[in-house]
Amino acid sequence: MRFGKTTNPVLSEKRFENIRTQAGVLTEPMTLSGTINKTLLLFLLLLITGSLSWRMTLSGSINPMLLIWGGAIGGLIVAIFTVMKPEKSPITAPIYALLEGLFVGSISAFYSKFYSGIIIQAVGLTLSILFVMLILYRTGVIKATPKFKKGIIIATGGVAVFYILNLIAGAFGGGVDFFKLGTMGIILSLVIIVIAAMNLVLDFDLIEKGINAGQPKYVEWFAGFGLMVTLIWLYLEILRLLALLSRR
Repeated sequence: MRFGKTTNPVLSEKRFENIRTQAGVLTEPMTLSGTINKTLLLFLLLLITGSLSWRMTLSGSINPMLLIWGGAIGGLIVAIFTVMKPEKSPITAPIYALLEGLFVGSISAFYSKFYSGIIIQAVGLTLSILFVMLILYRTGVIKATPKFKKGIIIATGGVAVFYILNLIAGAFGGGVDFFKLGTMGIILSLVIIVIAAMNLVLDFDLIEKGINAGQPKYVEWFAGFGLMVTLIWLYLEILRLLALLSRR
């Protein structure tokens, strides 16, 4: 996944500093309600293309690899551009959501073929984790302290390196197959899910700081984009964990 000081580079403190420098004097700052609305709209767009991709994959009307790789590669390109040009996020964030919908919808359809009811479970768990982490953050149970941030940065970096090395190894017929690791695969998936969930705390912290600092209105789109990156990662990891548990 595309993953600051939040471990999500999309919502890093340095990125917010750059945005503030580029923006200059602003008349309309970002708000919490605006950020929530933009985030919900992005997920609505993802659901639209996701449902379309889901139907096409199950019906066999198109090669699902086109949807998976087209959505994944296209989404990655748009995500990189969005990070480099955050002021363009009112345009690029919706495009990213539409492309990721193709990827997530097709992948989800594949899982649904082999594991009945797994998609509803994965969506429910993803939303539950989102709300739990938000409550823990708002009540101060979990605080985005410097040590906490550093720990999540290191952990997420380790996961990213693992994914890259595993992808390279897989191209040569090697790599780690979670489904062949048994209990160890389940434990590894749980660890990655916890790390992804911790990213949400840091994302909330950076969004709050952006609002308090009076960041420009377009950052609402940028923040929604950043949350989407984390939540898609979390959803896919939960999907794999549920599949692993179903095989036992």
